[in-house]
Amino acid sequence: MAISFSDLHTEAGLKSLEEFLSGKNYISGDQLTKDDIKVYAAIVENSCGAFPNTSRWYDRVSWHLAARFPGKAVGVRTAGQAAPPEAAPAEEAKKDASEGDDDDLDLFGDETEEEKKAAEEREAAVKASSKKKESGKSSILLDVKPWDDETDMKKLEETVRSIEMPGLFWGASKLVPVGYGIKKLQIMMTIVDDLVSVDSLVEEQLMAEPANEYIQSCDIVAFNKI
Repeated sequence: MAISFSDLHTEAGLKSLEEFLSGKNYISGDQLTKDDIKVYAAIVENSCGAFPNTSRWYDRVSWHLAARFPGKAVGVRTAGQAAPPEAAPAEEAKKDASEGDDDDLDLFGDETEEEKKAAEEREAAVKASSKKKESGKSSILLDVKPWDDETDMKKLEETVRSIEMPGLFWGASKLVPVGYGIKKLQIMMTIVDDLVSVDSLVEEQLMAEPANEYIQSCDIVAFNKI
């Protein structure tokens, strides 16, 4: 059965989308599809701040689109965007009368070849990413232990901080004595749950070459949802 949303440039339209997105990550399941892109294109930017489900979904789709277009945008304005109802009631009434059901967004309408290709590329990018978790952020405290008292702790910390990926943010750190002249690195990090797997970060980055030249082990001391 086709899913339709009407008047997504209005508060009533956004309210219906907000209710639909309750408990959902995407329009049609757990992965980004062409349905999300069509709904996304119908929403006026910065208009869904009062709707938390819609706002989280909008930010998630925006991130996926930004990842596909890494160039620096200078910003553009386009004519013909829908005006708020109070700004032009006569024009909107005239539009409703002339277009009838054309205001409904049919998610199963025909696609162009370009839309199909773009949707396939986005789906491939989503599948290649790590397993998605519930939307949100987490604050994590890591214990990073060296091999011995001769390990260069400055180099160890530089190695840890050199690991970069979307959704990973390193924070404050300090050296904590362990014993026998050995110190461990305690470091805070914040992650976007949808984008970063802590297990993969530890096993595939911190405990793998070249980081394991300095790092003997990593332990999670604290893990808190933000």
